[in-house]
Amino acid sequence: MSILSTVLFALGILSLASTAVGSEANSPVPISCATRGTDFTDESALVECPSDCPLWQFSVFGSGVYASVSSICGSAIHRGVISTAGGPVRIQKLSGQENYLSSYGNGIKSQTLSRWISSFSVSRAQSIPMEASGQPKAAALPNSAKKPVKKNLKKTNNGNKDCKVDIAFLLDGSYNIGRRRFNLQKNFINKLALMLGIGSEGPHVGIVQVSENPKTEFYLKNFTQPKDVVFAIKEVAFRGGNTNTGKALRHTAETFFTPENGARRGLPRVAVMFIDGWPSDDIEEAATVARESGINVFLVSVAKPAPEELGMVQDREFVQKAVCKDSDLFSYNMPSWFSTNKFVKPLAQRLCAEEQMLCSKNCYNSVNIAFLIDGSSSVGDSNFRLVLEFIANIVNAFEISDIGSKIGAVQFTYDQKKEFGFQDYTTKEDTLAAVRGIRYMSGGTATGEAISYTVGNLYNPLKGGGANRNFIVIITDGQSYDEVRGPAVSAQKEGITVYSVGVAWAPMEDLKAMASEPKESHTFFTREFTGLHQFEQPIIKGICRDFTETQ
Repeated sequence: MSILSTVLFALGILSLASTAVGSEANSPVPISCATRGTDFTDESALVECPSDCPLWQFSVFGSGVYASVSSICGSAIHRGVISTAGGPVRIQKLSGQENYLSSYGNGIKSQTLSRWISSFSVSRAQSIPMEASGQPKAAALPNSAKKPVKKNLKKTNNGNKDCKVDIAFLLDGSYNIGRRRFNLQKNFINKLALMLGIGSEGPHVGIVQVSENPKTEFYLKNFTQPKDVVFAIKEVAFRGGNTNTGKALRHTAETFFTPENGARRGLPRVAVMFIDGWPSDDIEEAATVARESGINVFLVSVAKPAPEELGMVQDREFVQKAVCKDSDLFSYNMPSWFSTNKFVKPLAQRLCAEEQMLCSKNCYNSVNIAFLIDGSSSVGDSNFRLVLEFIANIVNAFEISDIGSKIGAVQFTYDQKKEFGFQDYTTKEDTLAAVRGIRYMSGGTATGEAISYTVGNLYNPLKGGGANRNFIVIITDGQSYDEVRGPAVSAQKEGITVYSVGVAWAPMEDLKAMASEPKESHTFFTREFTGLHQFEQPIIKGICRDFTETQ
């Protein structure tokens, strides 16, 4: 081989290798729906978004230029670079900026952000066909000439897996605390967040600021990495106004812990309220709503009112009324916002004590309800349908799942029929369909036997499994042919609370004999089947009251 031929051959190999490496570098990196701009360290990158990402899962901050904590795929859909079918996206790192604007695009509502440390933009990927270089395809290149391409993805912090809780921090942003102590409060919460071990598989946190009107600063889904949370807390601006803690707690209970905002199924929900001084509004009613929603309310009080200030405190027992339970676990006091380091670890340990989160279970997600349905001849088919709709409306109020509330149904005449048991349906939709699908039997009335049958066939199989509170709701329209007091008392001794609902000719004496104490709040009667609907809310609220009083 001549020298010229050798040189040309070598140049061909180099050109081929260069083409192969270039094609590898231009291969898009597969990412998830949740991958954010901050997860990449390269100035520019080509990524591949998956298909069918749920739009509500995306956290997007900005318009055109996006804060680096934004979802890449969400930003690309918002910008119109790709559709929900996914596809390749080119991202370009940019410097941080102020005032990221909110806008609506392609089904995604981006959020505003006052400032962030870095940004990125998205654009359509420009693919260059291999044939354009005039060189053979890379497949012809020997393996030894290929070079692996490093994908500079930042390592995700998985967090403290022994502290899987969802936490809303309610910051005091009132005039009572003032700007200086407000910033000290933020510093303390940042230390607390780091001590908790925030991460994708650990605790998630969000912020609600308490002032004249509450404001959610960020949700559980927005930031799951420690550095991002710390920066986001630092950026929270002081609002001022009255210390309307009750209003903020109700706002948190009703809007914060939803799947759309990042609440995770089956994990404890915690609200930590920081109060510098005392609240300006009533807190008791909001605390009741929070408890009934399964939220564990902690209260951190700082600088208790001085004796001469007590006259200005609307309710001196606000701490006891606010917390999940009036115990040392849920209330915490610090003398001031100065020298607070020693308080960080003890408070973090309390917030991670999942087994002591007494309010995680509530009347909606932790009850077993058996409905005893009179199917005797006196009811009739059309009235029987009204009974089933009455039951369905009660069932609809509860959170039915394999780890939540459970529903069973027994229809009775002289005989008993288990329509379905507690383990048969684990979704609300299936349970409601099963209720509405019950077929009318017709026959006599033996209510006492039906109660005993229900205890033996629905409740006894549950013994030793689960900690749900047990209830029986009896609906009947007439006199039972057997004795009802004995079976009802036996059921109550088994820890089952009994509600009796009578229609038409049902004797009040029997209804009260079956009902739990106090009889007045567990016994209901109406002359017409059309009047059943008026008892739906009282029974639902009664079950919640019974559940709460025994916790």
